[in-house]
Amino acid sequence: MQDPTEKHRITTSFFVPALFLLLMWLVKISEYVFDVSLSFLGIEPLKISGLPGIILSPFLHGDWNHLMANSAPVFVLIAGLYYFYRTLATEILTLSVVLSGSWVWLGARDGVHIGASGLIYALAAFLMLSGFLRRDNRLMALSFVVVFLYGSLIWGIFPELFPEKNISWEGHLSGLLAGVILAWFYRKQGPQKRLYSWDIEKEEETSETAETTAPLDVPENQTSEERPYWDIPQPDKNDLTVVYRFKKKGST
Repeated sequence: MQDPTEKHRITTSFFVPALFLLLMWLVKISEYVFDVSLSFLGIEPLKISGLPGIILSPFLHGDWNHLMANSAPVFVLIAGLYYFYRTLATEILTLSVVLSGSWVWLGARDGVHIGASGLIYALAAFLMLSGFLRRDNRLMALSFVVVFLYGSLIWGIFPELFPEKNISWEGHLSGLLAGVILAWFYRKQGPQKRLYSWDIEKEEETSETAETTAPLDVPENQTSEERPYWDIPQPDKNDLTVVYRFKKKGST
């Protein structure tokens, strides 16, 4: 019988990416039905009119092929984010959109930049790097899956490979940088490496050893008989030193 908590976790993980995908498709369907283009709502670098595009651009696509190419990665990556990083997912998703879009607005070429590519690069980079930083087996496995599925995205940040003006390599690069920065910044938050019983025992043994070997704090007013050997002032080398050794009865 499935754990209700796990069932709720899976349901939540699929709900957000499904909603995100629905909005992407509704925008494109609306453009088709009403024969309009909403591309003007995208990011126009260094123009006030282009600021709304920082938030809106992931839902805008140039054509059906563009939309379909981004749909599967958006769903898979957001679902993975919400399943494995559920306490941070909404924050990471929001910052990925804002950071990647803002950097495009600040430094991209003239024109209108649209599409969810920046978000895809940000989430892929975050999921790839975050698992290795946390050293958790499950999260590292997710990192390898993302590398396998989307590792080739790295080529999208090189402008010379995409001479066509309709490819926003700036969005790709901005998303990649955003994902790397977020993975590093949040490395100590959210899910962490699981500690098993042998790991806990090892830590306890290390702690006990440190306490045992730590120097003792001895009050200054103690007599030499009460103070440990290493705390007794040592005689000058020129003085005569007599050392008494006592053996317990029966000792050899």
